Order: sequence, then C-alpha cells, then structure tokens
Amino acid sequence: MRHPPRSVLLAVAGAVALVGSALVPVVSASGATPACTVQYTVTSQWNTGFQASVTITNNMAAMSGWSLGFDFANGQKVTQGWSAKWSQSGTTVTAANESWNGPLATGASVSAGFLGSWSGSNAVPTAFRLNGTTCNVDSEPTPTPTPTPTEPPGTGTAPALHVSGTKLVDAGGTAHRLLGVNRSGGEFMCVQGYGIWDGPVDDAAIKAIADWKADAVRIPLNEECWLGLSNIKPEYAGANYINAVKDLVARVESFGMTPILELHWSYGQYTGNSAGCSDVHATCQKPMPDALYTPSFWSSVAGTFKDDPAAVFDLFNEPYPDRATSTTTQAWQCWRDGGTCPGIGYEVAGMQDLVDSIRGAGARNVIMIGGLAYSNDLGQWLAYKPTDPAGNLVAAYHVYNFNTCASESCWNSTLAPVAAQVPLVAGEIGENTCSHGFVDQVMRWFDDRGLSYLGWTWNTWDCSSGPSLISDYSGTPTAYGAGLRDHLQAINS
Repeated sequence: MRHPPRSVLLAVAGAVALVGSALVPVVSASGATPACTVQYTVTSQWNTGFQASVTITNNMAAMSGWSLGFDFANGQKVTQGWSAKWSQSGTTVTAANESWNGPLATGASVSAGFLGSWSGSNAVPTAFRLNGTTCNVDSEPTPTPTPTPTEPPGTGTAPALHVSGTKLVDAGGTAHRLLGVNRSGGEFMCVQGYGIWDGPVDDAAIKAIADWKADAVRIPLNEECWLGLSNIKPEYAGANYINAVKDLVARVESFGMTPILELHWSYGQYTGNSAGCSDVHATCQKPMPDALYTPSFWSSVAGTFKDDPAAVFDLFNEPYPDRATSTTTQAWQCWRDGGTCPGIGYEVAGMQDLVDSIRGAGARNVIMIGGLAYSNDLGQWLAYKPTDPAGNLVAAYHVYNFNTCASESCWNSTLAPVAAQVPLVAGEIGENTCSHGFVDQVMRWFDDRGLSYLGWTWNTWDCSSGPSLISDYSGTPTAYGAGLRDHLQAINS
C-alpha cells in the first residue's frame, strides 16, 4: 500500500544531515572542551563486511566545509558510503562534505556512514582528524560477526528457499508457496519518531500469525532508519533498528514462517504526478529507489542475512515511474536501468543495480521484484527482467479491488505468461470494502495455479481507512481478515 493508516508525515526541511548538538563533547583531563569529537560506531557486522557511522561534533570556529581523516589498522576497505565523499589511499580514509552538508557551526554535529570489508579483525580507528585537527574519540565497541540468533520459543524452522523453474522450492526440492500476511510498521514508525514497530512483535504476537496457518510474513523497512541517517532519532536508527529487524526475522523463522524483507520507504524528492509527499526524506512511497542510499541499504541487508537462506528480499514496494515518464518504454527502462529518469528529480537506482548490490555482498537469497503501476503492472516484466547470476528472481505483484489489473481477464492476459516462466508472488492482496469477496477471487485464481499471496495488513487499523486484517494482536480478524484466515486454515490444516 502507498500510505499506511496512522501515517503522520514529518516536515523535514531539505536534505541537510546536520543534527545540532547531537553529541555532548567529551571533556579532556584538563577540563577544556576538545576542539572536536568523533563518535565511531559499527552498526552491523557480518563475516566479510560491516556497516559503520561517524558523527563529528565541531567545537572550533564555524566551518564552511569539512574533511575527516582516519586510519584503518587491519586492512579494512571502504566499499561505498553516504552523506560524505568517501575515499581511501592505503590505510588512510577521508570523508569530505557533500555540497549540501558543508557548513558546520560551532557546537554543531554532522553524521555520515559507509560500508566496508574486513577479514581477520576489525579494530576501531583510534585517531581522527577534522580539517587537520586531532579530535577526541568516543567509539562504541565493534560487534562480533552476526551470529545465528538464539531462536525464541517457536514451533518450527523456516525452509531454505531457491528458485527452480517456475516454483519456489525448499532444500529438498519440494515446491513451497508463500501464503501469509504483511506486518506494517517498520517503514514508518521510526521516521516519524514513534518507535520501530507498530504494536507488539513478541512471541505471542508472532504465534498469533502462525495460528492462522500463515507460512510467510512480509516486513516493510525504511532505508534511512536502517542506515542510521541523522534525521532519525538514534534510538530508532542504525544498530538499534538493525537489531530489531534481526530479532523479528529470527522470531518469524522460529515459528516456521518465511520472512520477506522489503524496502518500503526511501530517500529522494519527488513532487510530480501521484506524489505521496514533497519531503526528500523516507516518509512516503517514492516512484523509484534512489541511487544515493538504496544500493548501500541492500548491500548491508544482504550482508546481514546472506547466511540465512530462509530470508527473502523484496527490492522495492511499489514502483511507479510510469506516473512520471511520458511513455511506457521510458518507465520500464527507468525501472530496470535507473539513472536519470524523465520526471524524477533524483538519480534512480534501477532494479539491476539493486540485484547487483545484493549479489555483490555475497547473498544468493531469493529476490522479489515488483513491476510498474505500484506493482500492479507486470506487462513487460519478462522483457526487462534483470540479470541474476544466482538465478533466484521472483516476479512480485500487488492487487486491490481498486487497481487497474484487478480482474481474471487481466490476470489471464498479463500474469499467466509471467507465471509460466518465473515464480509469481502477490506480495500484497486486499480490498477496501472491509469484506473479502474480492480477495476470495484473487486467492482462488492464485490457488488454481499454485501461486503465492500475502494479505495486507496484520495491523489494528480502522479497516475503512485501509485493508486491516485484525482488530487486536491476538489475531481476532476483521470481516476482511476472516476471509484470509479461514482460507489459510482450510488449505494448510
């Protein structure tokens, strides 16, 4: 869905990543305030890579531009970064300001982040220089490589999945359908400053989903919260956000369900046709992923979960470059290749870019990719399908009763040819009538062809403002939700 209920868009001015007085300066032994302070944090680490952030506090005279230098001791390499121009020569790393975050007032702070590679050990740098002046260091311990989380008290193990022809199959080659629900919250709560999840995600809450006989949970995410950009409250960003996602994934898997990690809200200012908001930040659905942050987001997510073949990646919630461009060909080219797209004011990351980011991080997980028109149009999906060396791509489709392609005739003409060549998953199905007559038709068509679908959404919103499956987190269904629950229990019991 484009706008979850209860969404309150933040008015965040511009793209400036300054966070005034974000850090309290560390006082030196002499009692004097240091010229500058740097906080270095490794927010996530896996067996060959890591994600880190630096926050600089300037206590000197105001600066019109800044450059931070530091040295690695163990052969680490910066592979990509954000909110600064990152470069490396030998062991020395330099982060110089972007054009939009150069001014740094006395007492102000600025944050930037990067992805890096490592082997053996990943020691935290011990010295930092701001425009040549040595800064005090306030570093957090480097976490150990991401372990397999301790499973909470669930009842099963999620299957390791891969693509075989037109089916998703488990490690033994048995066909497996993804039949479940969406669990909204991770895309909007953090950026709005309310928390990370909308409602409980403890054992009881996840067991309630499993009791519907669901076998998959789609988890919408926010790229700025994952990357820990400075416009997000720190308690809901970076390492805290990543750890919350990892915990939820482990809990979903412990109940035998497949977690689908999906990028929902992203960076980039778009004010054209069908714009969801005018904000540059990740506070609404944008027409396409952005080249500035989304490849880094997926590299980090892929690095974090690459050793978990049960996790599925859904590249981008609901692309709609067709609303910005003048021709369908331009829209599909933008969808696959990204770059400078007509009608979109920021540089776009195409689906091929994101597949490359995931595979470049060493992850072979299944990848879902939605089409145009908010993932409702798969008309030329096969013609523009990205290249995947792992051969693990799935076509993703969204359908509601108010969509253009919401009839059996359209499904027969546009979905059936896709499903004849690749696995097809309806990542969102729903209707805004608070009933289930339409989703009953959808499920019947998908059942007849052995295809997958997930209902939107397992949240206790007023059904009249958007499809809501439940009225409480113990799993009491709405009239709409009863249709999905009864159907899943009937076919999976």
